[in-house]
Amino acid sequence: MSATTIAFASPRETLQRLHIPIGGMTCASCATRVEKALAKVDGVVGVSVNLATEIANVDATSVVREAMLVASIERAGYRVPDVKVSGQNGVSGKSASNVASFLEFSEGAKVGIATALSLPLLLPMLLMPFGVHWTLPAMWQLALATPVQFWLGARFYRASWGALRVMTGNMDLLVALGTSAAFGLSLFLMFASASEATSHLYFESAAVVITLVMFGKWLESRAKRQTTAAIRALQSLLPSNATIVVNGTEHAVSLADIRVGDTLRVRPGERFAADASVVTGNTHANESLITGESLPVAKAPGDAVTGGAFNEDGLIDICVTAVGAESTLARIVRMVEDAQAVKAPIQRLVDQVSAVFVPVVLVIALLTLLSWGFATADWQRALLNAVAVLVIACPCALGLATPAAIMVGTGSAARLGVLIKDATALETAHRITLVAFDKTGTLTEGKPAVVAAVSVSDAPNADEELLALAAAVQSGSEHPLAKAVLHAAAQAGLSFTPAQKIRALSGRGVSASIDGGTLLLGSAALMDEQRIDISLLRARADIIEHEGRTISWLARDARVVGFFAFGDNVKPTARAAIDALHALGITTVLISGDNASAAQKVGAALGIDQVHARVLPQQKAELVAGLRQGGHVVAMVGDGINDAPALAAADVGIAMSNGTDVAIEAAGITLMRGDPALVAVAIAMSRRTTAKIRQNLFWAFCYNVIGIPLAAAGLLNPVIAGAAMALSSVSVVTNALLLRR
Repeated sequence: MSATTIAFASPRETLQRLHIPIGGMTCASCATRVEKALAKVDGVVGVSVNLATEIANVDATSVVREAMLVASIERAGYRVPDVKVSGQNGVSGKSASNVASFLEFSEGAKVGIATALSLPLLLPMLLMPFGVHWTLPAMWQLALATPVQFWLGARFYRASWGALRVMTGNMDLLVALGTSAAFGLSLFLMFASASEATSHLYFESAAVVITLVMFGKWLESRAKRQTTAAIRALQSLLPSNATIVVNGTEHAVSLADIRVGDTLRVRPGERFAADASVVTGNTHANESLITGESLPVAKAPGDAVTGGAFNEDGLIDICVTAVGAESTLARIVRMVEDAQAVKAPIQRLVDQVSAVFVPVVLVIALLTLLSWGFATADWQRALLNAVAVLVIACPCALGLATPAAIMVGTGSAARLGVLIKDATALETAHRITLVAFDKTGTLTEGKPAVVAAVSVSDAPNADEELLALAAAVQSGSEHPLAKAVLHAAAQAGLSFTPAQKIRALSGRGVSASIDGGTLLLGSAALMDEQRIDISLLRARADIIEHEGRTISWLARDARVVGFFAFGDNVKPTARAAIDALHALGITTVLISGDNASAAQKVGAALGIDQVHARVLPQQKAELVAGLRQGGHVVAMVGDGINDAPALAAADVGIAMSNGTDVAIEAAGITLMRGDPALVAVAIAMSRRTTAKIRQNLFWAFCYNVIGIPLAAAGLLNPVIAGAAMALSSVSVVTNALLLRR
């Protein structure tokens, strides 16, 4: 099991989250019972048991020890396997996966043995339609059925005893009671009959039902392993070893020995062993399994690389910035696991039904026995009908319907670059009718760029000379506008000599010297302060400024040379993102702190339905709340600290992963790329997943609503009932797996 600190329960008590593997759960009733047992432990604040992952997620104060929880689970009739759960303290899940594969093989072997023993018992029934009447001798039937009932079927007795000890019921109790009744009836008839006739024995019903249930659980476990394929794919990304460089010498080290600050050498075709920044060299990194980005991303010195990404074509050295639980990959795995661990709201209704399901089935089976027995005096037939009721009424499908779909849905979304933090966000997102976007950094690049360079001169190369002068003044500066100027000069292929005597003028601009002349670059206020006349270009500057651009003036020796307009470019995929949302029937809204002209221009360019400008951070949350009160189910998309209140106020908050940690924490969904097109992907995935949940619950209820009355009416024998019960569990998991397509 594993633990992580998540909050403070009180000034003195730390709240921890424990992830405990549970062995022996077979249906929704089991999960409910484990939850109740853990909830009774002093210090436990919250608990959620996921039947599909067979893990209990417990929030508890620091006074709670693992041994206390394990003891509570064992008292409830279940066990805690020795396999440790990974995902909180790292991303290595290979050993647990290997153990699961071995256990799956072992269970498959037992199913094979049960099938070999049961087929001779079933053979007379299979031959009867062809006019062949043949029956095994009674002692042979007993010899074949006994190991199936009491060796291979021992698991049902053990689990049933655990349930009875705490006065509850589960699927195992239904199977154990039903098959024991059929076996016992056959044994009684075998020794009570004076003749050798054995056609009326029911050993095949007991043995075949156990075999079918085991086969169904084996298929179910195989299918459930596929639902966690996305997490296993993420866990397998990190290499087991890395090459560390110390004083120019290479050394091979294991992943556990890597520390922050180490220099690693990564060759083409290798994966990055940790989050890092490039020190030397250039390459392309394939981050598709982490961000969903299909194209390799160019990496140069200073760029960040993500642990688990694939180094395409360059030999580079990197400096480690994060390892273990703090790495990007570990956080992604943790978020997906947490989303799969939390129950969706619809699952709570299923849990309430499951809590009373087994007792109700036992009553129905008893009524079936008594009704048929007294009505027909054929107590053998009455008992077999009651057995059929017990067998077909397994609530496994109900327990798996929701978590299986959520596991596949969140895993598939993660592969596409959408991290869904909790099942509530996943379930709510399908109802979204309105998406509100922040502008800067969400729909736009979030960094200024030179959109115009206007010179007072009409010479052919005047604008390029203006840009070269500005780049000379801004050389070496880290200011965002300076970077925009230098980037524009580099793109234009301009060469320049850095200026001398560069001096920042706080809040106004910068001054410098070139060839003995004085240059000033800054705001109109700086020009006014230095009594520099800008009237010649003022009208053109006002027009551009009215469009929401930022203007910087350049003067040389007290004479204006020209001005630059800076703007925040719209992201290339923004228009497609808005169109995709409109195709889904969703209204789009832009909420920006910028002036009305800038906001309206972006809104018009992207085709956004409503635009709200000059909105302060605290007003964003109020505006989102107002949209909700207007009858909309609202998603808010943002990336900054100022967006956090609005993200929290929305029905679903969606944060860009390139944004702040505060925004990401406030959101229910995180987009691993700064691509607004992923918003439509997240909503579409929510709709598909919710549809699968509804389909699964429909079929799960149908199996029981139709099957139990048929069994009670005597229209199903125990063998057919066992096959239908096994099929119900497998079918809901298989249906959920269709989300992977």
